[in-house]
Amino acid sequence: MSFEPDAAPFNPLPPVVVALVLFILGIEAVFSLGARGILGGADAIGWRIEAMQEYGFFTQIFDWMVQNTAAPFEFSKRFLSYAFVHPSFASAIFASVIILAMGNMAGRVFSGFSILIIFVVSIVLGAVMFGLFAPDGSVLFGSFPGAYGLIGAYSFLMWVSLVHTGGPQMRAFRLIGVLMAIQLVFGLIFGSRPDWIADLSGFIGGFAASMVLAPGGFARVMAMIKRD
Repeated sequence: MSFEPDAAPFNPLPPVVVALVLFILGIEAVFSLGARGILGGADAIGWRIEAMQEYGFFTQIFDWMVQNTAAPFEFSKRFLSYAFVHPSFASAIFASVIILAMGNMAGRVFSGFSILIIFVVSIVLGAVMFGLFAPDGSVLFGSFPGAYGLIGAYSFLMWVSLVHTGGPQMRAFRLIGVLMAIQLVFGLIFGSRPDWIADLSGFIGGFAASMVLAPGGFARVMAMIKRD
């Protein structure tokens, strides 16, 4: 199986990518309808805030887990659950668009199960690195670390293709460079948030996981690089 993405402009979306996006947007639809009083009555207005408190990833909780070398489920679940609670409708839509686009590209080479593993590895690594390096009192929400992990998978495929063809390998990292630059500009204008730590970590996690999960695995990648 080739590492190079299929040249066809349209390909069926991998079911796992569709399922992830439907899950994200389904949760967001409940929050949005509740905030508008269409669903759940008066109490529904606070559903998003309650979900953030219950499922968000807080640095204080991470510090407690490290200091006490304990991982109760009510805390450890947050390494995954934070990715499915977004601070706004726009955030959920933007993340979903990236997941659909990058998931479609990665799905031309990776199996659906591999895409799911890449997504999970990325959001977990994003949370861990956020917990280690974000300022005290920071909180992490949303599926962007997972989306950036899929960008990492796509960048891996581009990198391997460029190695194979002898092209400039830095082109494979153009997309992540542009996105990080945009985050920097927005941070300078509207105030910096430490979410970039999780996003960049998610990208690295997705890229690294792809080396293992690619058809033929790490050994084939290394053999191809040495051959070329």
